[in-house]
Amino acid sequence: MGRIIAGAAGGLSLKSVPGDATRPTTDRVKEALFSRLESRDELDGSRVLDLYAGSGALGVEAASRGARAVVLVEQAPKAIGICQANASLVNKLLRSDTVTVRRGTVNTFLAAETETGRGWDLVFMDPPYPLTEDELATTLQSLVPLLNVGALVVLERSSRSPEPVWPDGLVAVSSKKYGETILWFAEPV
Repeated sequence: MGRIIAGAAGGLSLKSVPGDATRPTTDRVKEALFSRLESRDELDGSRVLDLYAGSGALGVEAASRGARAVVLVEQAPKAIGICQANASLVNKLLRSDTVTVRRGTVNTFLAAETETGRGWDLVFMDPPYPLTEDELATTLQSLVPLLNVGALVVLERSSRSPEPVWPDGLVAVSSKKYGETILWFAEPV
């Protein structure tokens, strides 16, 4: 069972997705990631999108640390239920409706968001490893027009995966390897 590490909901235990359908971000990686995000002042008042959310642990951590709005996007039925439960726990503790859950594929969600004109400040992407590099490139391309100026995209992949194909309008600024996990950081240009 995971937990929220810090912020207003720090210490809160989270529900985990049963089975091996998702791959949770380890506490070590999550702590390092959020330390970096806080040092860059990426969280306070930001609009956060958690794509391929799994349990929603990254998104609810962002909410705990001051994000203004968080949307968890997931399509797996078991994971959706866990996302909803974790969102409810955090929203209740924060006395807000900061975290919402959207059921469906990431690409369908992104296509619908293009119509709204809303932008995002921080995007977490932890796609399933079987997602092909071409599918990932398509998703990244769909994401570009939805990013606010100064936004940050954090992509979590297997350290054995090749560097993603970054679309026009998005450039990798750094990466960090944590054992079997690599985090890629990218910004719009």
